[in-house]
Amino acid sequence: MPGDKSISHRSLILGALSVGETRITGLLEGQDVLDTGKAMQAFGAQVERLAEGEWVVNGVGVGGFAEPEDVIDCGNAGTGVRLIMGAMATSPIAATFTGDASLRSRPMGRITDPLALFGADAVGREGGRLPLTLVGAKNPLPVRYATPMPSAQVKSAVLLAGLNAPGETVVVEQEATRDHTERMLAGFGAEISTEITDEGRVITLKGQPELTGQSIAVPRDPSSAAFPVAAALLVEGSDVLVPGIGQNPTRNGIFTTLVEMGADIRFENERLEGGEPVADLRVRFGPLHGVEVPPERAPSMIDEYPILAVVAAAASGPTVMQGIKELRVKESDRIDAMARGLEACGVKIEEGEDFLIVHGMGKIPGGATCKTHLDHRIAMSFMCLGMATEKPVKIDDAGPIETSFPDFIPLMERLGASFRSDNN
Repeated sequence: MPGDKSISHRSLILGALSVGETRITGLLEGQDVLDTGKAMQAFGAQVERLAEGEWVVNGVGVGGFAEPEDVIDCGNAGTGVRLIMGAMATSPIAATFTGDASLRSRPMGRITDPLALFGADAVGREGGRLPLTLVGAKNPLPVRYATPMPSAQVKSAVLLAGLNAPGETVVVEQEATRDHTERMLAGFGAEISTEITDEGRVITLKGQPELTGQSIAVPRDPSSAAFPVAAALLVEGSDVLVPGIGQNPTRNGIFTTLVEMGADIRFENERLEGGEPVADLRVRFGPLHGVEVPPERAPSMIDEYPILAVVAAAASGPTVMQGIKELRVKESDRIDAMARGLEACGVKIEEGEDFLIVHGMGKIPGGATCKTHLDHRIAMSFMCLGMATEKPVKIDDAGPIETSFPDFIPLMERLGASFRSDNN
């Protein structure tokens, strides 16, 4: 399985903000992460690929970013662009960011609004969309910020901005989101603490530390692992081992939910790698039933709802997913994309602004062409759906898969999946 995308982004960024050398093994070499590496080079860090998945970053230290000479193109990487904006927002430099059609359609105000509290200025298209120029604060102020929605990207951008602000920067979140940034900041030498209070999770970062380069072993990505795991649950006779998958409790909600649906998943060889819990997943085909996914679980599996919707379609009874409005501002409107594609394949759907109900039917007719909307997870989800339908499922574009899981098609074919391109 490919390396964890969230940790790969953060490894490159924190390596660039550190003094000395950071060595990374297991880095995801999807286009999203490669674009983040190029961005760190543009800000003055030395980033070099030594071998497959093995990279070295020589950083410039906190506050050491140089002003880039050209526009920073983040491709499809929503995580990359938002974390990079945070990392540069408290340095007295300017940078212009752009991306592909999908990224240019995504709102950036949720990032630029809190960064403005530090003293940064942003000018972009209507709605705060890319292309966007961010001018970093010359005299940054520490902030206390309560996140208005559960978003690890917003939290992480504020914490990264707080690195170069004097005093203490505080982030308060009502619901726990993935905590890779907090873990990794501590690993690089930042003084950071988390306290559970009546307000929620209160994360306090002491500004202007000297971060020191580290050795990072990136665990395997649970979001990517969800696809072969789901396929094994859908295809009769399957028995698949998926090794080394990250089991951070702020990321593994999909596996908890699948087990509640009756999935035969065993967690073997549980261990720590690079400060993150990991396990080998043994997955076997078996009957599944619908469940109601609690809304408070959404932050721990927000990227996995598309593939969960596919599994739910093949289960018996309804699966109810609530508190998922964040899906509407991902690479695509994922609630709408999954609802339309599943309906086209004969599945009954109910949807609202922040919920999706999939009425499982066991055997799924299929036979439709599903639109991916330039979204890698939508593309892979519908490709997995086609393994469980009576008639083949087509997607309109497999290209976006390169951004997060470049080996998806050959890996799935080695497991027995049958894909065909109309271009061949």
